[in-house]
Amino acid sequence: MKNRLLALSLGSMLTGTAFAQETINQPFATYEEKLPGTTLTFKMVPIPAGEVTIGSPENEKGRDADEGPQKKVKIAAFWMGANEVTFEQYDVYSDPEKDKTPIPDGMTRPSPPYIDLTLGMGKVGGYPANSMSQYGALMYCKWLYAKTGVFYRLPTEAEWEYACRAGAATAYPFGNDASKLKEYAWYADNSDNKYHKVGELKPNAWGLYDMLGNVAEWTLDQYDEQYLQHVSDTDPWNKPTAKTPRTIKGGNYHDDAASLRCANRLKSDPNWNRRDPQIPKSFWWNADAPFIGFRIVRPLKQPTKEEAEQFFETVIDQYKGAR
Repeated sequence: MKNRLLALSLGSMLTGTAFAQETINQPFATYEEKLPGTTLTFKMVPIPAGEVTIGSPENEKGRDADEGPQKKVKIAAFWMGANEVTFEQYDVYSDPEKDKTPIPDGMTRPSPPYIDLTLGMGKVGGYPANSMSQYGALMYCKWLYAKTGVFYRLPTEAEWEYACRAGAATAYPFGNDASKLKEYAWYADNSDNKYHKVGELKPNAWGLYDMLGNVAEWTLDQYDEQYLQHVSDTDPWNKPTAKTPRTIKGGNYHDDAASLRCANRLKSDPNWNRRDPQIPKSFWWNADAPFIGFRIVRPLKQPTKEEAEQFFETVIDQYKGAR
């Protein structure tokens, strides 16, 4: 019975349908959140509730076996970051010199990386934060909740694909013509082998920038090659039961067009941290993954303080050490 209640509680954090406050103060519209103690803001875009067919049809060019069978699912409303989290935003959490306020009780900051994670590609002025493990991305969400009082988390794989498609049922949010990809994404054909500042290209129909390309993005799910064979039909989340692998979406600046399709799936790889000389290796950073970042979501209905804290305690304990 205890395990059943825990599963229900975790589900409520994803959908906002149980154990949630009945009302929220924030109108369901685009808004900007300010990072307390800074001049930095980030934009959140409303993603309406609806249905989406996730996965790809068998005849889609570039399709992989783990993209099927297609499944229609229902997704509850949420907000999603218009952009990937930037270095400036992440560093307020990770760098104590940039956040003069005490770290919340029970939290820690990332250990300093031993190399320049940007590899010379850029850090100041809106470049996407990269190379953090999923644990590092989740801890940022927990810190952001402590700072703002608003519950933010990573998107589930289904939420991510739903938001990326923005109502489209095609390979890309704008259709099936890969020649148009240069207008929306930084990838192998136009990136010059580096990531770029967020928001420089066209957004999708729901106002989300760089959903494809630039840096690929962590989701909340455990990777499973047969995921679509047993996915639930309402707010699915493949809750992790092992440290690795995790599902990553969107493709990155190294990838070809086929890897940037909405349905494409990537699993995390422990080898992304093989150069780390520390023993044990850091669970904050993936030194060999400058192509991985993340963006955040906020459920329409906020959970109670107790339920949000339980969510973070559970998922972070579960994910600790994930690469």
